[in-house]
Order: sequence, then C-alpha cells, then structure tokens
Amino acid sequence: MSQFNTLSYILLDMWHAISTHLPLLVWLLPLVLLYELPLMLLVVSGIVRFYQQRYMTIPRQSLYLPDVSCIITCYGEGDAVTATISSLAEQTYDGKVEIIAVVDGAVQNSHTYQAAKAAAAACNLPNRRIIVLPKWQRGGRVSTLNAGLSIASGEIVMNADADTSFDNNMISEVVPYFADPNVPALGGALRVRNVGDSLLTRMQAIEYLISMQGGKTGLAQWNLLNNISGAFGAFRRSFLQQIGGWDTHTAEDLDLTVRIKQYFGRHPNLRIPFATLAIGHTDAPADLKTLVLQRLRWDGDLLFLYFRKHWPAFSPRLLGMSTFVFTLLYGFMQNVLMPFVIVGYSVGLALSFPWQFLVSIGVTIYLLYLAALGFFYLLVLIAISERIRQDIRLLPFLPLYPFYAFFMRLVCMFALLNEVVRRSHEESSMAPWWVLKRGRKF
Repeated sequence: MSQFNTLSYILLDMWHAISTHLPLLVWLLPLVLLYELPLMLLVVSGIVRFYQQRYMTIPRQSLYLPDVSCIITCYGEGDAVTATISSLAEQTYDGKVEIIAVVDGAVQNSHTYQAAKAAAAACNLPNRRIIVLPKWQRGGRVSTLNAGLSIASGEIVMNADADTSFDNNMISEVVPYFADPNVPALGGALRVRNVGDSLLTRMQAIEYLISMQGGKTGLAQWNLLNNISGAFGAFRRSFLQQIGGWDTHTAEDLDLTVRIKQYFGRHPNLRIPFATLAIGHTDAPADLKTLVLQRLRWDGDLLFLYFRKHWPAFSPRLLGMSTFVFTLLYGFMQNVLMPFVIVGYSVGLALSFPWQFLVSIGVTIYLLYLAALGFFYLLVLIAISERIRQDIRLLPFLPLYPFYAFFMRLVCMFALLNEVVRRSHEESSMAPWWVLKRGRKF
C-alpha cells in the first residue's frame, strides 16, 4: 500500500508540475514526440485541405476515360484470386479495363492458375478484357509485374496483389488524377479486410486507418507521399516504361517510388497524389509470427534502399529541395535512426530512476500519446473515413495501440540490425534466391 501511495504521489506531483511549469513538458516528452511535431502539423493541415477540396467545393466533371490495365500478381493465393478479378471486372468505370492475372510459377501453383482461368471464363461484361498469363518458372514479384507490363495496353497501369479486392468505384476514383499530365503515379488506400480475426488485425486496422490512409492523405497534399503501396498503386504506362518498370531485389514498391521522385528536381511540376477514396481491401497477418516476419522484411528493406541502393541519388538536384529535406528527416532519420533513439531513451530512463518514477513517466507519456492518437483517430473518422460505422468499432481497442506501436519500433530496430549484419534483403520471399543472386549486389 505504501508503494502505491508513493507512486500516486509522484504521478500527481508530476502532473501538477506540468500544469504549472510548461517548460517541464519539453523535458518530459520523449524526443520522438517533439521531433514528429512538424510531421503531425503537415499531416493535419493536409487532411484539412483534402476535406475542404473534396467536400466543400463543387466537384469538376471529368470526361477523361483512358484505357486501364490492372496487373494482378498471383502466386499461391488459390481461390482468393477470383474475388480480385471479379472486383476489378465489376468496376463502375465507363472506360475499358484490361485485367492481366500473371501467375508466377504456374506449374507449382496450378490451383491459382486454374482459379484465375475459371474467373476469366465466367466474365462476359462489356469493356472488360481478362488475360491469364502463366509464368511457368517462378521468377518473383518483380518479374511478374514486368511480364504484365510488357503486354499491358492501357494508358494507365495498376498493380494489385491477388489477395486484394476493391470497391467498385476504385478506378473511377483513380483515373481523374491522371487527367493532369504532371501526375506519373499515385497511391491507393488500403484497408484491413480480416479486421475481426484477432487483436493483431484490429491493431493493424487502426494502423492502416490512421498512419497509412490518414497520414498519406495529409502528406500527399504537399506532394510528400512516402511510398506507393505494392499492393495497390497506379502509374502512367509511358512513364513507367521510360524508367524501366520495376527493378530486381526487394521492396519493389518503395524502390519504384524513390526512382520516380528522382525526376522531381528536374521536373518540379511532377506530383504523386494519394487517392484517398479509392479503396482496396487486403488480409493482414493474424498471428504474431507472420506479422513480425512481414515487418522484418519491410523495415530491413528501408535501410537497404536508403543506405545501399539509392544513397547516391539523395540530393536536392535530383529530388528537389522539399522532397530532399522531407526524405532526410522522415525517411532516413525517422525510419532508420528513431527506433534506436526510442529504445535508448527507454533504457536510459530505466537505468537512471527508481521504478516508481519510471511508472509515473510511463503513464504520463502513455496518456499524452493516447491523446494525440485519439485526436488523429477522430480527425480521420470525420474528414476521411467512408466507413464510419465500421471504423468506430475500433475505438475500444485504441488504448492498446500505443503498446503495439512501441513493440513495432522494437521489431523495426531488430530488422535494421538484421540488414546491417546479415544483408537480410537477400533473403526476401518476393523472389527466388537465383534471381537475387543474378541482380546487382549493393
């Protein structure tokens, strides 16, 4: 009981000191919160700008109806590819849609191949053409995308995973952005389809809603979109072919985004929007092992791309000044250095103060983080969400999200160390070993 009283006294005294001495707040808050404050302001102002443009101005009617090619990367999804093909064939878009299902390793993935052929045979909708392209020998995700690009005929090319389905107005939301000739590519929004499977899928649903859909919406308003998702992106075919399509190695989505941004310095009018209301639905890992393995690949690839493959290209001359500064602060430093800062900060506190004081600081930081999280959640719910009833069901799980976010920082730190020590990008499941071995070594 005495320990509880001591803890309560420290906590109340700390909150009183914060309320009467605001400078103490600066010392108490972890470095990450102060560092991320400019990013928060960018995102919030961008979301407000999106809301104003989308809902408070008269929309322009567009007569731009280019042909669209959708490349579906298929491997071992089985019958799930049927839902992807159907969701693309049933789009409300009035123009022509070409659906190219490329089955990688069609010999060992005959189930997926047969399911894709059955879905193609069952479709007889007007202005819809479905091609099932088998790659008999497995070559990996990049070769699958490039095989689809080689036969695509649409002016706009989209990439999609075979386990991703789409709202039926998705293409209608995407296409108007390309009426601007300065748009070479854009990112699409993803939602967690299996949100009810486990606590982890609910945490990822919150992450996708706030960090991905909300964060990318805000950043794209200032032409600072950090990545075009490999599960859902769209490109102007002529531009994509000009830069050589997708490239070997790993993290092909971030790799391609970085290569597109290297034209910003020479062509300052180029921009990469984010189609906030073009919605794709994907299955997130439902168990801890699968989730950790996924994030080890994602986070390790960041270090490989930033510090090994593309480091000579990070200059204002190629990226433009705004993109260069943003990438330096929130590409290099936030994603690569910040996990180590957070862990170092936590260890330093643990070694310097008694446990009662640590618990008090932890509770205070947790409540501040939860307050910021709640603000972003409500902002996204009001300004962005097209499924408010569905998203509001995540509210009871919001208090658990800070613990999930901290754990993901630990996984990120391990992934970065794993890349430094073991070059983990060469162990990617996105391509067989012999493909990565033939590629250039960085």
